[in-house]
Amino acid sequence: MARAKTKEELISQASEGFSKLFLYIEAMSEIELKTEFDFSGEVSKKEAHWSRDRNLRDVLVHLYEWHQLLLNWVNSNMEGQKSSFLPEPYNWKTYGQMNIEFFEKHQGTELFMAKELVRESHEAALKLTQKFTNEELFTKKYFDWTGTTTLGSYCISAMPSHYDWALKKLKAHAKRLSK
Repeated sequence: MARAKTKEELISQASEGFSKLFLYIEAMSEIELKTEFDFSGEVSKKEAHWSRDRNLRDVLVHLYEWHQLLLNWVNSNMEGQKSSFLPEPYNWKTYGQMNIEFFEKHQGTELFMAKELVRESHEAALKLTQKFTNEELFTKKYFDWTGTTTLGSYCISAMPSHYDWALKKLKAHAKRLSK
């Protein structure tokens, strides 16, 4: 699917991606749900997230935390409190450690709660996105706090792109188990 370039496309892709993800989750077998992810033998899966996330809960809380980043960042800046998308001390070179901290933070979170958290945060992120105009979302430097990119790009990253990532991971897990 082509990257969203309008508010309508963004809302549609976020909604459809989230629905598609949860339809897949609801269809997962008990074996898929109870077996830990293990991509250690797959040389093509080198990125840190392949070894970090061990189950569906880990994937869902990752989505939740990225929704929180978006919500907190937009709300702070709209209230006149300058803030960066990534909290201190992280930057785009070190955000992997932040993701590990999200993982560690939620090791006690139950799967049912992770599902609730991500459903609620998705709705909040979607509602927030809907408040902005197409111009506000997709004009570079419309807001000085978005730097050289668009607000829409951040929304895409936190929602449809992340939903695609999650679905890809879950499908890879199911495929590995079916071998």
